[in-house]
Amino acid sequence: MWCPALLQKTTIRYICFPRTDPPPPFALQIVDVFRKHENSIGTSQLKKGLTSNEALSVIRNDLVEIGFDVETGKQSHAKIHRPVFFGEDGEPTLRYEIDAYHRGWRCGLEVEAARAWKGNAIYRDLVQGFVMVQVDYLALAVPNSYKYRLANKQVVSSDYINSLSVIETLYGHTRVRLPYSVILIGY
Repeated sequence: MWCPALLQKTTIRYICFPRTDPPPPFALQIVDVFRKHENSIGTSQLKKGLTSNEALSVIRNDLVEIGFDVETGKQSHAKIHRPVFFGEDGEPTLRYEIDAYHRGWRCGLEVEAARAWKGNAIYRDLVQGFVMVQVDYLALAVPNSYKYRLANKQVVSSDYINSLSVIETLYGHTRVRLPYSVILIGY
């Protein structure tokens, strides 16, 4: 349930694109799942963030409760696949994996962690969202900050800010027209 006081105390944040459209009515339902588990997954207060699979396992049941199909493991049968191309007899000939998908909202969800920025996962997610069938919204959850050690020194990557910069550029540029809306979530 949405609560204005919660907005002031949480480090979980979000922004929707294009910024000329109001957020979709369901955006806050998705964000509230992350906020509900902020103490377990919030990267701002954790010494070391979770992997994307660990974060997804924490929020999985709540995503299912609001209508998402969510991957349950690494085996092929446990993955969520979205078609890209169809062939003979209407069978998908190319499909991409996605962490979760809501059929009613036509919304795909990707939860990233260490690879979000440093591993360029946001670029892969944005491009794959481009071509997946029936994805009108892409919710992309990235760490607010990813903490790691480099040469025996603590380094912090601002993954949410970096991802925000890329998405703002894509939506603001006249040479690019994304066929879906983005809900960027920083956790």
